[in-house]
Amino acid sequence: MAVVKRLTQMPETPVFTRENVHALSQSHQEPQWLVDLRQRSWDTYETLPMPSLEDEAWRRTNYSHIDWQQASQQHVLAQANLSAVPRQNLEPLVSDENTALLVFVDGQVVHYSVPNALIEQGVIFKDLNSAVQEHGETVQRYLMTQAVTPADGKFAALNGALWHYGWFVHVPRNVTAEVPMHIVVYNTQNGASLPRALAVTEESANATVVVDYISAKTDKLSAFIGATELLVGNNSKLTYVALQDWNRQTFEFSHQKGRIGRDGNLDWILGVMGSQLTKAFIEIELDGMGANGRVSGFFFADQDQLFDLDTQQNHNAPATTSDLLFKGAGKDQSRTVWQGMIKSLPKMQKIDGFQASRNLLLSDDVRMDGIPGLEIEADDVKCSHAATFGTLEEAPIHYLMSRGIPRNIAEIMLIDGFFDELLQRIPFEKVVERLQAAVEAKIIS
Repeated sequence: MAVVKRLTQMPETPVFTRENVHALSQSHQEPQWLVDLRQRSWDTYETLPMPSLEDEAWRRTNYSHIDWQQASQQHVLAQANLSAVPRQNLEPLVSDENTALLVFVDGQVVHYSVPNALIEQGVIFKDLNSAVQEHGETVQRYLMTQAVTPADGKFAALNGALWHYGWFVHVPRNVTAEVPMHIVVYNTQNGASLPRALAVTEESANATVVVDYISAKTDKLSAFIGATELLVGNNSKLTYVALQDWNRQTFEFSHQKGRIGRDGNLDWILGVMGSQLTKAFIEIELDGMGANGRVSGFFFADQDQLFDLDTQQNHNAPATTSDLLFKGAGKDQSRTVWQGMIKSLPKMQKIDGFQASRNLLLSDDVRMDGIPGLEIEADDVKCSHAATFGTLEEAPIHYLMSRGIPRNIAEIMLIDGFFDELLQRIPFEKVVERLQAAVEAKIIS
């Protein structure tokens, strides 16, 4: 006879132990510095409480219904195959020419190709486990040292202890990477996925990186617990595109942080379409004079999805610029939260910070919250913020219909027009097309 498990019997935290950390290090034959780093991360994880609705950053996100026994179980290693990945996700998104490509299925590398041009330039583009073995000193210099650290939160510490796959991009000084680098993460199994991304552009370097996060439909829960570290050196530029379209059984908890040196430039583009729940911390640290960070966020929630996106723009040096625009839509009974903060340290004069959240409500039951904020400790600055909310107006719909356009097409045209301001900031036509197609799929679903 089946036994019904009471909610109170379910584990309240991910089901991992220190033994899992030790076993992971052993299975990859990791160097001692990484073994120690994982153990210190686990120590931090054990000391931190699980976030709760009493925490300001979490008070709008209730994840207590997650069955961690199911969502955090470890993948049973099967024969992963490139053929499982949808063809459209393997196509280059930022160039019609040759592209470096790294593909993971259920955390296993199933494809890896790098043009000779990148190798000859000294660019490192590898899965993180291989990079640890082949470029250990370089990885050690950056991994969890400057961007996402275990102290950033419970889930950041868990990732630090138990990341089991990831990727490493390193572009040497004065090098412009000849071709863009494309990473595809595709999950077919339920359970825990803990990847780590680390991208570094040294002084006067230039690179473009695109990441696709997708998963097959399943009837069981999954947890994606991720960390992304973007380190932009002095006078260098990194364009980083991350598109997420998880299945509706996936719960995402991620910490993402970029650090920008003097006269550096980070152009960060994010798309959030999938998952049942996404709680993401997205942060840029402008560390050097003249640093510039631009973040463009695109999201569309439907059914009963919950997206909680927490952004931070920290001006740690004078004469720095940040520009953040998030545009999103919601329909059905979905809920979205965007909470942003621009912060400047004392005496950080001549900074220019901008943030805006623009939201389109497409049903009576949807709820969308936008909470901008400023914390300015200097007196010669230019900072502004805004959050706006609107619905589809009947007048323009009727106007288009009077010209022979069916109502559903008219609505799609107006929604496309709403997102156009953000899409204009994306320099890659195929990325724009991917996002537009995702919007249309949500509208007609």
